[in-house]
Order: sequence, then structure tokens, then C-alpha cells
Amino acid sequence: MQPLASLLTPERTACQLPGLSKKRLFESIARIISDDQFSLSYDEVFAHFIAREKLGSTGLGDGIAIPHCRIGNCSQPTGALLTLSEPIDFDSPDNQPVDLVFALLVPEDEPQQHLDTLAGLARLFSQAGFCEGLRNARDQATLFRLAIEAEAVAP
Repeated sequence: MQPLASLLTPERTACQLPGLSKKRLFESIARIISDDQFSLSYDEVFAHFIAREKLGSTGLGDGIAIPHCRIGNCSQPTGALLTLSEPIDFDSPDNQPVDLVFALLVPEDEPQQHLDTLAGLARLFSQAGFCEGLRNARDQATLFRLAIEAEAVAP
């Protein structure tokens, strides 16, 4: 998996977003990504996340979701990290609401990169200490810093 530092920017990190629905979450993700990646339109990003989620929930369990999709105008893997002030229903396998989200876009013609990055993210987010640190962040800069630093020392 690529390091989080290559997937994230501080601008694509959001801390303690207020009460959302799944649809509103995808709207927020699309806005965050399209505002930072000018080659990706809000409508396109939003539509791809909605279409992927219709195939099945991207909730992992333990309050974590990794919505992901492949998109044509994406030139490199792009992520957004968000914490939610109030957990939302995500149809996760354990029926637990989600409060920690890593959204991932990858180039459409890179299916193996998509799978490898997803697997790496799933391993990273399965570490309780990593997730606890992210959940405890109270501002965007701290959330970004904790994600990058914690990944560097993660087993």
C-alpha cells in the first residue's frame, strides 16, 4: 500500500463533521476531494461513491468505513480522512454506526492498485490504537498529523 502521506493532504482531512446521513457524508467527501483535486468534479465523485455503495456497504465494522471507487479522471490514488461528531448508520456487518471514514479514489485502469491499497487500509484501520488516536483528534491539523505519524510506527 502507498503511505498515507501520498494519499492524503491536510485539505482532504476533516475532523468532527456534524450529524450526517450516508448521502450527506458522500456529498461532503465529494466536496472535499473536488475542491482539492481540480480534475475531479463534485458530481462525478459523488456519483461514483453512490454507485459503488449500491453494490454493497463499504462499512468494515467497529465504526469504520472505507468507501472506495475507481474513476476515470483520477490520475493517482487519492484519499480523504474524516471523523464524524455523531456516528451514522452505514449498514456495516456488525451493525455498528460509523464515525471514522477513509474515502479512496483510484484510477479506473488500476484494479490491482485499488485492491492493494484497500487491503493496506483495512490492515491499518484494524489496529485499535491507530483508530483510537484518530477518533481523539479535535481538529483537522491534528487528525492529519496523527494519521501520518501513527502509520509510520504501525506494525
